[in-house]
Amino acid sequence: MTAVSPLRVPVLMYHEIADAAATPSTLAVSPEVFAGQLAYLHDAGFNTVTAGALSAVLADGAGNLPERTVVLTFDDGYGDFYSNALPLLRKHGFTGTVFQTTDWVGKEGEAKRMLNWRELAEAEQSGIEIGAHSCTHPQLDQLQETQLREELYVSKSLLEDNLGLKVPGLAYPYGYSSAKVRRVARELGYEYAYAVNNAMATSGANKFILPRLTVRRSTSMDEFGKMVNGQDTMVLRRDRVLTKGFTVVRRAKSALRTVRGQA
Repeated sequence: MTAVSPLRVPVLMYHEIADAAATPSTLAVSPEVFAGQLAYLHDAGFNTVTAGALSAVLADGAGNLPERTVVLTFDDGYGDFYSNALPLLRKHGFTGTVFQTTDWVGKEGEAKRMLNWRELAEAEQSGIEIGAHSCTHPQLDQLQETQLREELYVSKSLLEDNLGLKVPGLAYPYGYSSAKVRRVARELGYEYAYAVNNAMATSGANKFILPRLTVRRSTSMDEFGKMVNGQDTMVLRRDRVLTKGFTVVRRAKSALRTVRGQA
């Protein structure tokens, strides 16, 4: 075990673990590539903790982290997490966190199937942390406060009631938040929340806007190795620039919506 400061920890954000033939999403990572990434982490001596465990250490200094810590997070709650990702995580003795969109639980479409309650419960019993990802996956920073509270309260309550556990964690859909979103999340009992930002999580981070690194279909093994070892890449720099631009635009839209609502 190592001292908690200073820390720079990669928190990886995945979505679907599925072949290109199964989904057109550019955020999907094939099971074969995912297996290679986990093998790389295992061989390089990385150890996994949950998103919640990391948030406590970074923000509160509560405890220590193992050598070469990495956090694996999975957004939305796709059914392929259970069929394709969970067996590979078990193989390496790895843990992770699933941020579940609750209105999508058990949904089945032509191309995509979402996790059901039984699968979520089995994943949790296997050591996977379950966190909230809203009810309907909206852009939370664009909602009126009443809608915002419903999205965050109901998603948390449904997970807790159906799984019989405490759900302290949240990931913002699309990574979007605002001061209002973060305030409401605190008031509703969340203890931490993750955005995106495409940067390493570091000591003293704001535990309601913790950063993650996006893993895509196009992420090469060379890029993956640089990401988890704290090296910057052209793709990460580009994503951060785009995020800053989107933030300015979104704040303007939210302000305009507020003014119109007061008119």
